[in-house]
Amino acid sequence: MPLLWINGPFGGGKTQTAYELRRRLPGSVVCDPEHVGFGLHRTLPPALRGDFQDLPAWRRGVYEVLDLALREHTDGPVIVPMTLVEPAYFEEVVGRLRAAHGADRVHHVALLARRETVLKRLTERGLGRGLKRESFAVSKLDGCLERLNGPEFAHHIRTDPLTVPQVADEVARIAGLRLAPNTDGPLRHRLRRVRVGLAHIRFD
Repeated sequence: MPLLWINGPFGGGKTQTAYELRRRLPGSVVCDPEHVGFGLHRTLPPALRGDFQDLPAWRRGVYEVLDLALREHTDGPVIVPMTLVEPAYFEEVVGRLRAAHGADRVHHVALLARRETVLKRLTERGLGRGLKRESFAVSKLDGCLERLNGPEFAHHIRTDPLTVPQVADEVARIAGLRLAPNTDGPLRHRLRRVRVGLAHIRFD
């Protein structure tokens, strides 16, 4: 079964797309590398908590966990929503996975959108506090969009005009997968997005 790495800026729709794919790909599983980073942060004194991607332990750990998932999870695709824009780190994780399992099994897409589109999405998920709650994501936005436009981060998907199900359709097409039909109406789609968003709110 393949691995689908869904890259993009913070607020770019990675998590929503990942769970839409999981809903429509029987047997698939979402493996979120952020949880590895959160665990590492919690073992460090607050003064030492920088960007967890800078920790070699995070990069090694993510590779090892996803390598295990690819080898042992045979029921469906492994879906990985994670912003990763440092080329050396990308090669250390995604490149190693491709070397170990083949580029035909390890797929990568970058979800891109105009700056104003991403800011609107961040505002919508700000729990009534607008962009104040999303200051980290905003501070990283321009750098993420610039780097992810590079050829090493292809395939690129422009998400401005697309709904979440349409983005999932395009990810599946790139990976050569067939999704179950999307039967959600507008209201159910909206409720599903709210539920996924609420389930992934961070309080730490």
